[in-house]
Amino acid sequence: MNKHIKTVKAETTDLSRRSFLVGTAATGLVLGYAGVPGIGEALAAPANFEPSVWYAIAPDGLVTVTCGKADMGQHIASTMAQIVAEELGAKWSDMRVALASNDPKFNDPVLGAQITGGSWSTMMNFDAMSRAGAAGRMALADGAAAAMGVPASELVVRDSVISHPKSKKSMSFAEIVKSGKATKTFTPDELKAIKLKTPDQYTMIGVSVPQLDIPSKTNGTAKYGIDVMLPGMAYGAVVTPPVRFGATVKSVDDSAARKVPGFIKAITLDDKTGTTSGWVVAVAGTYANAKKAAQALKIAYDGGPNAKVSSQSLLDEAKRLQKLEDSGQFFVKDGDPAAAFGTAAKVLEAEYTTSINIHAPMEPMNATAEFKGDILHIYSGNQFATRSGAIAAGAAGIDPKFVVMHQMWLGGGFGRRLDADMMIPAVQAAKAIGKPVKVIYTRENDMTMDFSRPLTYQKVKAGVDGDGKLVALSHDVVSAWPTQRWGIPDFLTPSVDKKGPLDSFTVNGADFFYTVPNHYVRAIKNEMAHNATPSGQLRSVAPGWTFWAVESMIDEIATAAGKDPAQFRISLLDGAGKNDGGAQRLRNTLLAAMGLAGYGTKQLPKGEGMGVACVSSQERATASWTACVAHVAVAPSGEVTVKKLTVATDVGTQVHPDNIRAQVEGAALWGLSLAMYEKATLKDGGIEQTNFDSYTPLRMSQMPEVAIAVIANGEKATGVGEPAVTVIAPAIGNAIFNASGARVRALPITAEAVKGAMKA
Repeated sequence: MNKHIKTVKAETTDLSRRSFLVGTAATGLVLGYAGVPGIGEALAAPANFEPSVWYAIAPDGLVTVTCGKADMGQHIASTMAQIVAEELGAKWSDMRVALASNDPKFNDPVLGAQITGGSWSTMMNFDAMSRAGAAGRMALADGAAAAMGVPASELVVRDSVISHPKSKKSMSFAEIVKSGKATKTFTPDELKAIKLKTPDQYTMIGVSVPQLDIPSKTNGTAKYGIDVMLPGMAYGAVVTPPVRFGATVKSVDDSAARKVPGFIKAITLDDKTGTTSGWVVAVAGTYANAKKAAQALKIAYDGGPNAKVSSQSLLDEAKRLQKLEDSGQFFVKDGDPAAAFGTAAKVLEAEYTTSINIHAPMEPMNATAEFKGDILHIYSGNQFATRSGAIAAGAAGIDPKFVVMHQMWLGGGFGRRLDADMMIPAVQAAKAIGKPVKVIYTRENDMTMDFSRPLTYQKVKAGVDGDGKLVALSHDVVSAWPTQRWGIPDFLTPSVDKKGPLDSFTVNGADFFYTVPNHYVRAIKNEMAHNATPSGQLRSVAPGWTFWAVESMIDEIATAAGKDPAQFRISLLDGAGKNDGGAQRLRNTLLAAMGLAGYGTKQLPKGEGMGVACVSSQERATASWTACVAHVAVAPSGEVTVKKLTVATDVGTQVHPDNIRAQVEGAALWGLSLAMYEKATLKDGGIEQTNFDSYTPLRMSQMPEVAIAVIANGEKATGVGEPAVTVIAPAIGNAIFNASGARVRALPITAEAVKGAMKA
């Protein structure tokens, strides 16, 4: 088996020396950060006591935790503060949060870069933030011991106060900071040696404390990218071509735009990073006038090589590639499925597809760019500051060390703000007019130029023996490769057949925890889709489509073998070999969901059914164990009503119970939306859906009942933002089959498809 996560280690990838490469094959961009004039204002003011890069304690005792993750409503900043507060011994009312700049000192301790995604934030930062909190507590205790003249070993730290029970002396954190006695520093080895609390000692972890960002978000003081206001700022509105990617601008007639009050200039983007193509930005004194000017521009385009590409042509190409024996690279290559198929009692084959899907966060894409001397300042909410700062530098034609990213709160991200396209028109416009420029996308800009979830085609073949045991499974996954588009070699995975790196973020999940002796997974890049629909990471990434195929096929196999689908899964989750540990946790999660839903214990009315699915999202090495029982009703017309979703998830250590439930509920509903309602289509090289009238996510009136079971067993914290997305669609598809006998294999699930399958 291959290693499923290739992490970017700070000690081997020296980002401060600008060795972190991004961009396209034609263009290499690098990121740096230096102590240059004008950069200081982007950094937090020095505090009297800063025991860690991640937080500082002011003389008034307030503890400000700097969050190196993008906070897009998932409250990760509060989570980081809660982890610090547990070991620090601080009172929750003393905690504050700030968002990190793109200084490499704020890189993720594990990934060595500033990136928010994969449901990685808590699981990958829990240990580092805990140790940072513990180090601060120890340093404060040493300072208090020196000030009070007592042994540090006899001190008690609680609620921002350090006390000595024997002498009844005490000092607050504020008093210790003011005294200047807290001076102890820790080497990396000393940090690793700190003995952290055990779960039974927690007083803060596992408590639903008030989220620190809520007051500012409700009183209007929280600043999102769209709220940025700078002196002398102008506004930009983009004009995008009818083709998603590959078009070029032949000519721009701005004669009508010059009649718009406050119009300044129309700039054709020259984007050497390859992020955009064929874009023009109209700049004016107000956003309303920038939009009017943009609408008034007469632009002639060359549609480029993708001008005739459609969703159907992408699917046709995917099917062609899958049939080629030498296509793609192997992600999993265990045993010999071909031989096992030859001796199997029964062989099943099925094709599964998913459509193009759009992120559509509520806060439109935006960025504000300002040049101050040699320094480029970018104000935006972004999920990948390491890469985005480099792309902004490439757009400006400057050394990346002269880019300062001002991280803002995000009004939704879902993977969309891993990309930096919104920064390019802002940067080039600001450079062209010599003023700060804020660019705001319209909803139409965002939908038609989204770095979408790619259209996927999957072919699965399975073989069972005479006892109905699954003995072989081959799984081909054909799609665009979003992670390869980033141009970051460390985020790719070596193929097990030594044919070169593959984008494991298109096949994660296919390496499941079921015991199957003969198992192949092949990742095949659809070059046509890769070029025509530059794809990104949409919430849940590959498991959103791989588990659609895997969990649907497991049901199909169980049916063919005459076995209950849930019990069939349980038999496959035996924990043999490499699956030890993970399989048992997944099995327990499935049992919890079944018990809560009453699976197998209820007599359902005609036309109703329950279906199960269980997943180990995201990556195998960073799995979260999640199971769903979906209860649906299917009408003779094929209309499906999702009555209830029961989701169980094993989170290991839960930091904030209420937030976990909210995240799981939100993920489940996102999964329902993708399963039943969301679809974008490509025609003549362009996305046809331009707003929420034609791209139709789940509405309030379509909400089912949702029941959540959270399993907190004290194991390492897992992620919860995305896994429930991946389990919903297959559970619904399996429930539809149990309710009506209709097997659907394409997302989204439509009444027409269900009715057609019922007749078949």
